[in-house]
Amino acid sequence: MAMNHYIQQWTQRPVKELLAGMVGTFALIPEVIAFSYVAGVAPSVSLFASFVISVSIAIFGGRPGMISGGAGSVALVLAPLVHAHGVDYMLLATLMAGGLQILFGMLRLHSLMRFVSSEVRTGFVNALAILIFSAQVPQMLGVGWQTHMLILIGLAVIYLLPRLSQAIPSPLICIVILTLITVIHPMPVRTIADLGPLPTGLPHFTLPHIPLTAETLSITFPYALAVAAVGLLESLMTASVVDDLTDTHGKPQQECTGLGISNIFVGLFGGIAGCGMIGQTVGNLRYGGRGRLSTFTAGAFLLLLMVVLHPWVARVPVAALVAIMIMVSISTFAWGSLRDIFHHPKLTSLVMIITVIVVVLTHNLAAGVLVGVLLSGLFFAWHTARLVHVHAMEEHNILTYQIQGQIFFASADLMADFMDYGTSAPRVTLDLSHARFWDITAVQALEKIVEKFRKHGKEVTVCGLNHAQHAILTEQSNEDAFTL
Repeated sequence: MAMNHYIQQWTQRPVKELLAGMVGTFALIPEVIAFSYVAGVAPSVSLFASFVISVSIAIFGGRPGMISGGAGSVALVLAPLVHAHGVDYMLLATLMAGGLQILFGMLRLHSLMRFVSSEVRTGFVNALAILIFSAQVPQMLGVGWQTHMLILIGLAVIYLLPRLSQAIPSPLICIVILTLITVIHPMPVRTIADLGPLPTGLPHFTLPHIPLTAETLSITFPYALAVAAVGLLESLMTASVVDDLTDTHGKPQQECTGLGISNIFVGLFGGIAGCGMIGQTVGNLRYGGRGRLSTFTAGAFLLLLMVVLHPWVARVPVAALVAIMIMVSISTFAWGSLRDIFHHPKLTSLVMIITVIVVVLTHNLAAGVLVGVLLSGLFFAWHTARLVHVHAMEEHNILTYQIQGQIFFASADLMADFMDYGTSAPRVTLDLSHARFWDITAVQALEKIVEKFRKHGKEVTVCGLNHAQHAILTEQSNEDAFTL
């Protein structure tokens, strides 16, 4: 059954999958080349890496329909290593990162994604859309009116052509039309050839030419660990977006190990590590890419363009790629979140906004997600702590405190603040029937409450503990501290 499902992921709607993958290829080219300069490597290093990753992840990955390649977040991590020590150290870090990602997958660390809240994911998507658009701005500044005209024509083709026919993705038609215009009527506009030298041959097997000494490993391991973590985070975030857009479920553990295998192949063929690319993935989904064939096509067609159709690709105007990426950024942005800012709880909206700001300012998607997760946890703890209530009742010289809510590090002091140690009642009962103790801070707070009452000569009884709470109290505290 599993094999039949896997085969179906390759054979469903082949024509639409092929065409969608081609759109993904052209969406890859400008971003991959741009990020190669960020990392300080030749464009061929990033382009070959994107080919290897796309083909490999299509086979071994766990999220069909997702496009992976040489992403900017990984380039930002590896840039200091390349500038300080050279490309061979980058190759070793890529191989090590792939091994770590396989290990992380085996350890099921993908489950940590459960702690990424919806508002953080929305902020992640919106920030990426802003980064994609801002990356196109330099291509629209300091250029002639011809470039602006081509971009407008390209956007018109992309958005208006689907109203007439959706047989062929409009971005592909956009590229053909704008290229023909510049060929028939030469004009002073930039082409792909102006972005940097394109590869003209096939990638070949290579190994890093550096000694595997303790010093070498100590230099590369921190970068490898960062690449592994950032790559998995971005891939899993992208996979979750695909899940939402397609109403299907991928296999995150398989995606982790698949990405690790892909990055090992990348390192063996002289490329830079990569991960899932949400902008290109959204473009692929927009034009019908749902299976593994579209992912495979994005990489295979990239190699075909670079090697076989090299002269023609070099003549494609950059304006066509800018128009496609503007469409991708518009499609990526969660426009409904602008309306939700005024309807969702303020703290929820604040987390989304701060996530966007951090990502845009740092150009680091992982940093934004980390800040968003920390804020989500902080706000959740603060909100949960406010739900603690203590009710006091005195009958027959017995003062009873009924404690309700979740008692943990953020709410333990609030519970203690309700206690009146100067009460005249000789006996005190702490009723925990409606309370839940979660950590040692809560247990220690309860111990202090009991000790203070006893210092004031009160007889203290703790009641209402369930079995799990009793285990916490007896394992993490003095068993003789309570009268149960």
